[in-house]
Amino acid sequence: MWQCPKCGRNFKNTDQDHFCGEPPKTIDDYIEAQLEEVKPLLNQVRDTLRTALPHAQERISWSMPTYWNKQNIIHFAAFKNHIGLYPGPEVVEHFTERLREYKTSKGAVQFPYSKPLPLSLIEEIAKWCYNTRNHH
Repeated sequence: MWQCPKCGRNFKNTDQDHFCGEPPKTIDDYIEAQLEEVKPLLNQVRDTLRTALPHAQERISWSMPTYWNKQNIIHFAAFKNHIGLYPGPEVVEHFTERLREYKTSKGAVQFPYSKPLPLSLIEEIAKWCYNTRNHH
């Protein structure tokens, strides 16, 4: 077991990514709690998702910024070396070719801070999630 030195929570994995402290209540709170150099990137993702999903509500779900319309559509979150986008497994499968340069898992994509954010791809993914009802 590994214990986070900041919040004292215990995890199976050493240095497991998590949100320390009280979960944020709003996306503004979430972004404000992040490192200064990450905040502009999170705001870019947020602005992109707002444009792509004008009818979706912003909320926090699983301690992450989430876009919702009768169910979760897509989540995003900041980590040590990347922004994680959580659109679900159908999206990762559908966009496999265009996501080759990024690390993916069953329902997530990692956009490293070392590369420019593919905002048009993020917008396209969000619209696809909404239009096909392949929500996360």
